[in-house]
Amino acid sequence: MQHFFVKLIAPRPSFAMDMNEDEKAVMAERAAYWKAKLDQGEVIVFGPVLDPSGPYGAGVLAVADEAAARAFAANDPAIKSKRGFTCEIYPMRAVTRETQAP
Repeated sequence: MQHFFVKLIAPRPSFAMDMNEDEKAVMAERAAYWKAKLDQGEVIVFGPVLDPSGPYGAGVLAVADEAAARAFAANDPAIKSKRGFTCEIYPMRAVTRETQAP
């Protein structure tokens, strides 16, 4: 498995504070999508990062390769919503409980 850091950038810096009902529904779909992948072991951790310059979503994936990470992101409900979200994906050398030497 390879690890990737995924960063979801909202369409505006104030998004977390002023999202409308439709946007809240997209975020609920997104949380369910990521939670399901967490339960399947494809996601290590995910959640909002409360950066004072603008919160963003973050997650760490454990997937076969970069193509799988990009496919995961492409199927994220926020990206699929076509509401101005963007996603950045970076390879990561993650140290997890599973990868630590005994």
